[in-house]
Amino acid sequence: MIGKLTGQVDSAGEDWALIDVAGVGYHVFCSRRSLERLPPGSGPVALLVETHVREDHIHLYGFIDQAERDWFRLLCTVQGVGARMALSILSVLSPQDLIQAIAAQDKAQLTRAGGVGPKLASRILVELKDKAGNLALGPAAAAVPPNGTGGDLGGDLGGGLGRAAEDAVSALVNLGYGRSESFGAVVQASRALGDRAPLEALITAGLKELST
Repeated sequence: MIGKLTGQVDSAGEDWALIDVAGVGYHVFCSRRSLERLPPGSGPVALLVETHVREDHIHLYGFIDQAERDWFRLLCTVQGVGARMALSILSVLSPQDLIQAIAAQDKAQLTRAGGVGPKLASRILVELKDKAGNLALGPAAAAVPPNGTGGDLGGDLGGGLGRAAEDAVSALVNLGYGRSESFGAVVQASRALGDRAPLEALITAGLKELST
């Protein structure tokens, strides 16, 4: 099984790249995010690879970093999400965006990906809410409650936020901001102000976070 390719970019298309490794060209399917981070021209590149072997084909899926590969594997565990669908999702949402969307149960974020309708988006949110926190994806991971019950923001947010934070998220959403970005802004505001910050302070600080 191929787990990594190190070589030069020979050419690239809408969802693929041809990587030249010592004279052998490997056709690798990639997300738009990974393709945009490939070096210009025929520069050197290293891609982590997931190899899918089927009766009628062998497909290689390439990732510019481990976080994206981990999310690809996780997304493929959801019923109805195949490899190409997972790449479509990763093309519009970074790993950090995904973990925040799942923490906020933001269906609209997922439906930005081609082929992901409301029903599939809901399934992804439900099936991954208990798994997303296990991925080491940096600061955004702290937004997922330890018990994975951030689904409707009805319990503690970020593992330590209370009712005022829930109301602050709702207020920001009512002002026209997206659910994920509102959730993230309130998480950051609560960390700065403390768990007992009043609603008005959280809204003000959240708006400041959103404007930066």
